[in-house]
Amino acid sequence: MFRIKLLAAMLSMTVAMAEEFSFFTADSHNPKIEEKELGWPPEETSQTDLELPAPPATITVKASIYHPEPGQTDTTPYITADGSRISKRNPKKHRWIAVSRDLHSKWGGSLSFGDSLWVTGISDELDGVYVVRDIMNRRMRKQIDLLVGRNDHIMGIWKNVQVAKLD
Repeated sequence: MFRIKLLAAMLSMTVAMAEEFSFFTADSHNPKIEEKELGWPPEETSQTDLELPAPPATITVKASIYHPEPGQTDTTPYITADGSRISKRNPKKHRWIAVSRDLHSKWGGSLSFGDSLWVTGISDELDGVYVVRDIMNRRMRKQIDLLVGRNDHIMGIWKNVQVAKLD
């Protein structure tokens, strides 16, 4: 028994020494950095050389809010049309929206599930980036619904809201 313990101790000391002297490691831990000399002063580029991207096309819609409850949704209020699950405690945190069918790509529109939209024209609190996750009833046209919770105490309908699809 003593011989086995002695052999195990010698083996562990050998491995420790080999690691210390880096017998079992790669050639270098330091990544190779390509050095490039920067000239001073930096080269100047004229403003005319820069091409600015075209601003995204905006859609003017009517906006309202909806709560995840059976009276305002279908029989599964906490599951959106694309299968995403809504938080029961804080639905507003998702910043998800439902779009009318005429705006959705399934019915000939330009928006799809998962698209990020920049929404402006509502309020400082509600303006911002939203993700398309739900579809509205077929009677709605040129409209979006912002998902909020019952406890958020937000109500309203807003006209002339600008929606731009982000790339």
